[in-house]
Amino acid sequence: MRGFLASSIGVTCAAALALPLTPPAVAATARPAPGAEAATSAALSAGPSARRESTGQSTAGSTQSLPLVPLTRDRAVDGPAAQGLTRRTVRPFSLVGVVWDDPAAELHGRVQIRTREVATGVWSGWQDVETHNADHAADPDTEEGADGRLRGATAPLWVGASNGVELRVVPEGAEPVPEGPGTALVGTDPAPAGADPAPDKTPADGTPTTADGTATATDGTPAAAPAAAAPLPTGLRLELVDPGEAAPQDETLGAARPGALQPETADAVAGSTVNADVAALSAAEIPALGRAETERELLTLRGSELTAAQKAKPYIGPRPRIVTRRGWGANERWRESRFVYTSKVKAAFVHHTATGSKYTCAQAPSVIRGIYRYHVVSMGWRDIGYNFLVDKCGNIYEGRAGGVAKAVLGAHTRGFNTNSMGIAVLGSYGSTKPSKSALKAVARLTAWKLGLYGANPRGKTYLTSGGGNLYRKGKNVRLNVISGHRDGFSTECPGLQLYRKLGSARSTAARYQGR
Repeated sequence: MRGFLASSIGVTCAAALALPLTPPAVAATARPAPGAEAATSAALSAGPSARRESTGQSTAGSTQSLPLVPLTRDRAVDGPAAQGLTRRTVRPFSLVGVVWDDPAAELHGRVQIRTREVATGVWSGWQDVETHNADHAADPDTEEGADGRLRGATAPLWVGASNGVELRVVPEGAEPVPEGPGTALVGTDPAPAGADPAPDKTPADGTPTTADGTATATDGTPAAAPAAAAPLPTGLRLELVDPGEAAPQDETLGAARPGALQPETADAVAGSTVNADVAALSAAEIPALGRAETERELLTLRGSELTAAQKAKPYIGPRPRIVTRRGWGANERWRESRFVYTSKVKAAFVHHTATGSKYTCAQAPSVIRGIYRYHVVSMGWRDIGYNFLVDKCGNIYEGRAGGVAKAVLGAHTRGFNTNSMGIAVLGSYGSTKPSKSALKAVARLTAWKLGLYGANPRGKTYLTSGGGNLYRKGKNVRLNVISGHRDGFSTECPGLQLYRKLGSARSTAARYQGR
């Protein structure tokens, strides 16, 4: 997100002080180096302000970071080698992703994984991991975007509770990796007994081959050599994320939980305090309001900025129910402690998380905790990138910390994070249609949040590009107030099926606003 923060301000959150919409700036607190932990209770180092997680794996979660190694074959192969991991037993995890050293490097190739389910012991088939994820990132001209801890990464993939894994990363243009007992990794034993048998070397399309499987032309002569394989990024690692469990919600912030090693941190208190203008301290959810109550709240929150006409006839949708970070179990020790804001919310970018749609709504908080941990611990971000998340049942979740009613600077649309918000629908929607409940939730959320800043969901607005692969830096770009991620950056996100529904979301949101 080649962007610069036109009006970004940080804020110190006192434990008992409700913050205004545009707080003063404070210095940053460092966060953990990505990939620094490899087991259940490793430290999240942050220099002089180092924080440490609870040692209880089931509550705090964990990240196993496994370096990839080159694959070997029976015959010599020129060009970059595929990398991966053989089947192995590991500690339990539910979400996976691959990271590498240079955040500016791209992974040109195919990433596939198979996992073993804890409950049944059955191995899954090969699943593709979305490799193009750089379009979700902080703007490079911001402090977060220039941080030396950042790493390149694939999108995360939710696989459910698993305790076994096998991975292959094949460079673009390279030959497919053979399967079966003959596949081995440098410095490791061959694949375990019971692995899938080696496939027939005759391609599915019937292309003739030589005895060693090399493709030939129809006249029997060897086919033209494929294009040279693209090199893989350096420092490839597989991240296995256990999202842990949500902490109990019925204790008072600042007090020690039963069985906990220490009381709630000041970060947890601050994360709740920023929502004090819309919810009680330590609330697990922000309740829905009716239209009249929402209009009164608008006058309280932003009355000094409204015109006489806006006060007489405010266009804002009723506030929807929102599950707070405390509600979905965010560990506030992971993120950077300060909050960063932009000046207003002029547009909403809709995304999909590309984590796959094989989750239940009861698992949605775990999926979000996994994404949060992956963004912060594995990728080096200051917090989860999205401002809000929506599950397939229509539940809305608070994303990046700073206050749901405030203009929090996210890391969701490369080049257009300033003066916008990012809403991610959990799942992958390239071929799968989003649920009606999810679309309704997107409409309700945008009707309310855009209404706080006077934006018409059916309208157009201008945002200044911070630079990207569609618009040069500094260009003033006319966009839909509710846009898809692909409108600001050349990407598949939010998936064709979700993108096709944005027109309906705009109309519904405008209707909720009373337009």
